[in-house]
Amino acid sequence: MNTKGQQVIREWYKRKNWQQFPFQQEMEEAYLSGYSGLLNAPTGSGKTFAVFLPFLAGYINKYPDTYTTRQNNGLMMLWITPLRALTNDIKKAMQEVCDELGIPWKVMTRTGDTSAADKQALKKKLPEVLLTTPESLHLMLAQKEYFRIFQGLQVVVIDEWHELLGTKRGVQVELGLSRLKALASVCSSEFAVGIKKEWKDGKDCPLPTADCPLKIWGISATIGNLEQASDVLLGNDFPTGKVRMVRAHVDKRLVIKSVIPENIESYSWSGHIGVRLLPQVMEIVAQSKTTLIFTNTRSQAEIWYHAILDNYPEYAGIMAMHHGSLDNELRNWVEQALHAEALKVVVCTSSLDLGVDFRPVDSVVQVGSPKGVARFMQRAGRSGHAPGAVSRAWFVPTHSLELLEGAALKQGIKQGIYESRDPMLLTMDVLIQYMVTLAVSDGFRADELFKEVKKGTYAFADLTRKEFNDLLDFITKGGKVLAQYDEFLKVEIENGVYKVNNRRVAMRHRLSIGTITSDVSIRVRWLSGKSLGTIEESFISKLNEGDAFWFAGQNLEFIRIKEMSAYVKKSAAKKGLIPSWMGGRMPLSSQLAAVFRDKLDQVAHGNAEDEEVIALKPLFDLQAELSHLPQSHEFLIESFKSNEGHHIVFYPFEGRLVHEGMASLLAYRISKIRNFSFSIAMNDYGFELLADEDIPIEQALEDASFFSIDNLLDDILHSLNANEMARRRFRDIAHIGGLVFTGYPGQPVKNRHLQASSSLLFDVFSEYDPGNLLVRQAYNEALAFQLEEFRLREALQRIEKQTIILKEITRPTPFAFPIMVDSLGRERLTTETLEERIAKLTRPQDWGSNEKPKRGEAVKRARGRGF
Repeated sequence: MNTKGQQVIREWYKRKNWQQFPFQQEMEEAYLSGYSGLLNAPTGSGKTFAVFLPFLAGYINKYPDTYTTRQNNGLMMLWITPLRALTNDIKKAMQEVCDELGIPWKVMTRTGDTSAADKQALKKKLPEVLLTTPESLHLMLAQKEYFRIFQGLQVVVIDEWHELLGTKRGVQVELGLSRLKALASVCSSEFAVGIKKEWKDGKDCPLPTADCPLKIWGISATIGNLEQASDVLLGNDFPTGKVRMVRAHVDKRLVIKSVIPENIESYSWSGHIGVRLLPQVMEIVAQSKTTLIFTNTRSQAEIWYHAILDNYPEYAGIMAMHHGSLDNELRNWVEQALHAEALKVVVCTSSLDLGVDFRPVDSVVQVGSPKGVARFMQRAGRSGHAPGAVSRAWFVPTHSLELLEGAALKQGIKQGIYESRDPMLLTMDVLIQYMVTLAVSDGFRADELFKEVKKGTYAFADLTRKEFNDLLDFITKGGKVLAQYDEFLKVEIENGVYKVNNRRVAMRHRLSIGTITSDVSIRVRWLSGKSLGTIEESFISKLNEGDAFWFAGQNLEFIRIKEMSAYVKKSAAKKGLIPSWMGGRMPLSSQLAAVFRDKLDQVAHGNAEDEEVIALKPLFDLQAELSHLPQSHEFLIESFKSNEGHHIVFYPFEGRLVHEGMASLLAYRISKIRNFSFSIAMNDYGFELLADEDIPIEQALEDASFFSIDNLLDDILHSLNANEMARRRFRDIAHIGGLVFTGYPGQPVKNRHLQASSSLLFDVFSEYDPGNLLVRQAYNEALAFQLEEFRLREALQRIEKQTIILKEITRPTPFAFPIMVDSLGRERLTTETLEERIAKLTRPQDWGSNEKPKRGEAVKRARGRGF
């Protein structure tokens, strides 16, 4: 029998002429029965309503006669999203539902874009529903008497949980939830240390006294480890009998096609961005209502926007650009214009690939491989973003061989192969920041916090009391080496309560809350003062007065820097520099790499019928003629000479980061035979070792340990400058852990000063405190994220079982050529253009003769292996 709330929701669906999907009904039943858990649903299937409407039904059930008149209920639902851009769209949808049902609620947002006035208004009067980000949640926890904000909280929803899982922002969410769960379960005495609960009605705590009265729901797209994602979200202490996984089995039609270059042999090899296919892309745009053109980097977005404007000026006024460095006002305008069907095409990055509902969008174009099946599915789902609608996506390769990635993407989607997001464990920098956050507000007691964090989070389930005590010592006494410096003695102990009493320390900490680290940003302004967005300091520092550059869809002339703002005016120059941002290249995911190898095996056996493979047949025929097409049981190595020296090219097809580590490892193992100086280049398909003398590859292959994982860690540390890699990782760790201060608003500390400060701290810790938890973390992050050591280990085990095919060739093959083009980016003195140097590679006279040349485990990794 339906409750009053369910009846109201059913009638609302009927008025909207919508059908409630089975998964929405299942979600409603689970929520109203008191369950928490994870909702797995594809984009455009109605997952926001699937969670929000049951919450409304529960409220109506509680107040069936007065739900249309009750006001000022306080905060009851907290909705956390990874992107600020998502909050506006969700807020509008939620507020419309409340208004249509006659529920007098306010739905508001609190993010980095929220004005100071709105934040003050939130302090005075809380809405019933608040949309926020992980960083803003921690800022709320840093307020005095923050428990009052959450005293009536009933449910927390983490939207797009798959995007947060596996990141330090995800760990932030885990820690924030551990505190909210603790607040909700302590109903008889205190919400915070030393503060008696004061309920506005003077009555007893209205929440039930169960172990976890707070409901927690995550919303996630499909990933490979959904069950683990649920465990991470809810923490170790959540009652297992009150957990549900709700899966949406929605028949979402997805049509994917690749844009095939007309002459595949002459299409770009590497280092290009696909603009040669602009005419074909614009045909798609012309035939569509609204198109989103996704690029993988902000630089690509700027280039594509200008390419369209230069070649198709008729799109001026109905085209826009959207990426995270643009001013918030401009991004909001683009989103509103998309809703209003005022734009024909938008060039964008990942800033628009999450959860935003733009019904007019009926086509998506992906420029370059997204390097992951799940990421491509997410972006493709931006089109046809409505229940029952068809999603249409086009894949645009940026070089010839990338077409095979397009075929692999389609096969991966067809087979339902999605990437897992491995959770981060024992991130001590995030825990240090969180401890200081609680100390800044109302303080904490050590024993209570240790139990709360260890039981309430997945990330710190294996935290030892000694490690926790070391962190306490660090924030109160500066640890073993910083005790003489007052700026590191942030927290004081008063009657067993850890608190920050220094107002300056508290203010600087609130300004530093968050785990997103990047280069210092410089705001770009017109001479009138109006903002266009932000560019990283490292790019602006290279400009001279009068230099032209492209940004925010404008050709700009740099005038001057004043008070951390770069002032510009419009430029008449036809060419300009393109800003570069950190973190441009994404590595090939392990799942997509595996499907790519399967697809290549089909090619080698001659039974692949994909349109991409058919188009690539001339290249594959040439590869087979010049060298070999490897099957799944084979591992291809090519050897050849040029005027540059002796080249050895390996093809694991495992992704750029794995190849970087494997290249250094194998180079080190070869150097055990004879001392060598190697130059290394790599892409997602393979890597090259180049030496100025014959490389004894045959002798190396005779050694059974060449591809072995025996002594792998020691060999990696010998083959790479592990100290320098860890030093680079330590900068971000020092920032998150509060060891370096990045500056006040409008007065950021210069990038080189931050690097110098963190490097000095790294050296001091390494020498005088070798067991320092943050230094240990830096080494482990370098291995796990910069080299993907776990994948490297698995790749070597796979190669050991394969048959080695060593081919001596006379010229670069289609597989080798893209790697060699990438190698032209090596540091060297040259006055030749990239095109001139590529042309040289194709001239036979430049090639010499080819004479024969001479958890348990995860936790252990998080803690390190004896650094």
